[in-house]
Amino acid sequence: MPYPTKHVSVPIGRSADAVYAYASDPANLPRWARGLVSGVVRRAGDDWIAESPMGTIRIRFADRNPDGVLDHRVTTADGIAQLNPMRVVPNGEGAELTFTLFQAPGVTDAAFAADAAQVEADLRRL
Repeated sequence: MPYPTKHVSVPIGRSADAVYAYASDPANLPRWARGLVSGVVRRAGDDWIAESPMGTIRIRFADRNPDGVLDHRVTTADGIAQLNPMRVVPNGEGAELTFTLFQAPGVTDAAFAADAAQVEADLRRL
């Protein structure tokens, strides 16, 4: 059975290329993804390690691409991995950034709504 989802989308007054260039650089995560990263990120091979509200996490972004795909897999210290689909597409003279949030088993509706609000705040900060 598929998980319930919410697509969080925000317009950004910059070109899709500029948004992609900034958002695809994991070193920028502490500046905008405060719901995910709560400190400095450091490179570890193809991954990035960071402190988060969930403890120490490992983040791996999709390879750079011309299609605006910003998917990233977040793995917690206990080995649980979650794919976070994210896209930036042109929208007029700006861009539209969309993040797909999944409601995993055991996550209450209230917690899911809080996660979605945090994602939206992070995307607006970006």
